[in-house]
Amino acid sequence: MNKIIAVAAFVALTSVATASAFAGMTPSPAGAYAYIGYPNDGQVVPANKPFRVWFGLRYMGVAPKGVKYPNTGHHHLLIDTDLPPMDQEIPSDRNHLHFGAGQTETTIELTPGKHTLQLLMGDDMHIPHTPPVYSKKITVIAK
Repeated sequence: MNKIIAVAAFVALTSVATASAFAGMTPSPAGAYAYIGYPNDGQVVPANKPFRVWFGLRYMGVAPKGVKYPNTGHHHLLIDTDLPPMDQEIPSDRNHLHFGAGQTETTIELTPGKHTLQLLMGDDMHIPHTPPVYSKKITVIAK
């Protein structure tokens, strides 16, 4: 009998821990995806000069940070980095640019060389949706 109680307690605690790890995650609509409209994969962009990057999004809406509305989020541009953990707030640094005002384009400058760009949508609190909505990672060459 004590083993059954111990197993039941373990299962209950594991369920609570798992649920809390994903607490606050916002669902994304079925089929939603993000994409980079410009530049294109493999494109040469100017080095050390601003160039435009525009963001695309399908089957989902854009809303500023702090606005909790179903099937919406805002863009984060990832530069030269991999996707962050999907159960935590997206970092904000030179490799993770936040567009919490609902922007759908920006200008960036890159040093000479090969760089990667990828979009990741965040919810009202900068946490990726469930399932996460992100673009294909593209490579650009700054010359």
